[in-house]
Amino acid sequence: MRDLPLERGRRAEDYEFQIITVPRNTSVSSVRASLTEESEYGRWELARTRIYVSGAKKMWMRRRIIRVRSTLGQPPQI
Repeated sequence: MRDLPLERGRRAEDYEFQIITVPRNTSVSSVRASLTEESEYGRWELARTRIYVSGAKKMWMRRRIIRVRSTLGQPPQI
């Protein structure tokens, strides 16, 4: 949990993370297309990118978890 990319004042429990590993020989255009699709349709945002000496890339995608409270009252007791 320590190396997860977080904003100041946020907790790791506030986000859902997805890690994408891309091999060295993958074209930039195909990576860009898949990341764009993830961000548009899955509501993910790119949080961190790391390029390794071998040429492989690892990308951390994150999206905020929205917690919803029930607005309904307690059911009547019979």
